[in-house]
Amino acid sequence: MDVSTSKRNVAAILIISALGYFVDIYDLILFSIVRITSLKTLGVAEADLLPNGLLLLNMQMGGMLIGGIIWGILGDKKGRISVLFGSIFLYSLANIANGFAVNVTQYAVLRFIAGVGLAGELGAGITLVSEVMTKETRGYGTMVVATIGIMGAVVAALVGDFFEWRTAYFIGGGLGVILLIMRIGVYESGMYNSIKESNVLKGGFHKLFVNKKNFLKYLYSISIGVPIWFIVGVLITFSPEFAKAFGLKGTISTGTAVMFCYIGLAAGDLLSGALSQFFKSRKKIIGLFIILEAVFIIVYLFFNKIDTTFFYSMCLLLGISGGYWAVFVTNAAEQFGVNIRATVTTTVPNFVRGAVVPATLMFQFLTPMTGIVYSALIVGMSTIVVAFFSATRLEETFGKDLNYVEHH
Repeated sequence: MDVSTSKRNVAAILIISALGYFVDIYDLILFSIVRITSLKTLGVAEADLLPNGLLLLNMQMGGMLIGGIIWGILGDKKGRISVLFGSIFLYSLANIANGFAVNVTQYAVLRFIAGVGLAGELGAGITLVSEVMTKETRGYGTMVVATIGIMGAVVAALVGDFFEWRTAYFIGGGLGVILLIMRIGVYESGMYNSIKESNVLKGGFHKLFVNKKNFLKYLYSISIGVPIWFIVGVLITFSPEFAKAFGLKGTISTGTAVMFCYIGLAAGDLLSGALSQFFKSRKKIIGLFIILEAVFIIVYLFFNKIDTTFFYSMCLLLGISGGYWAVFVTNAAEQFGVNIRATVTTTVPNFVRGAVVPATLMFQFLTPMTGIVYSALIVGMSTIVVAFFSATRLEETFGKDLNYVEHH
């Protein structure tokens, strides 16, 4: 830990980052939960629910893709704290405005703006936590942030079930405003302050693409996380459609599927984080969880016709297998120097989230030809193969000293 960073500030950063990610995930997942209800309220016909749902999801994820680049560069040029404040302000306003949407066009524009705002939260928080904790314990810190944050999806599921969809968006915006007030008094990381006034290039996003070694490292860091968002963005978001294709008796609620998946993700984050600390390896644990994802995707798609209880159990197991998000983001933070760390740590998870756009488009393209089940299998297994290969190519970063800069 940097000597200039007090224990009190470390605790504050950990709490604020965890709660910030909580609100981030709440908003990110809320759309999946209220998708059908909100679109029906806006007058969308039953036959148009899936294509309009995909449009709105892609607008939100596209916003996160662009926002990830903007906030990441700002995090390195202006500081991690400025991004924490700016991102929460933007997505809080977008959430509140979303509650007043009267048509799909307005809904789509506001989902895009919210996506841009949401993009800065996780990367800035994980960067801060990684830089203020010791190299031996930072894995526990990022584990806490991810585990608490992911429970925001559980709260979103409950709020989505008990409140009207507009009110649910208002609640998300209100939580963001409260968090914004709480953040006053949190200090910047000592590592960043040590280079703040130096002439070293900060936030050079383009530098990730002109150096082959850094480009491949960056690409591998993104690829290992894509199966997680395939699970969330396709298998869970469209769980009612999959249940219908399976011929499952009983009604499947997207909100309930999301809740079970995210309970699993939270449990998986605790497990993967603890295992990575115990075995002193990020790389091995990521590989293990990717294999688990492959197994549970196949079971979900082909052995999931028993009853609703089994279906929701599979959502839970899919969540657990995808629960290496904390280790995945920590790995990204540990791969690069201080002067580009926020850029990498913010863009990597948002490129993963943005990968939902081509994944859902490919899923939509293949479905008329192969059916919804085999379409999901083709897309899902493609992400698994690429992710596992990428995991084998990454360097081990457990215990790595992060106080250095990238000069090329």
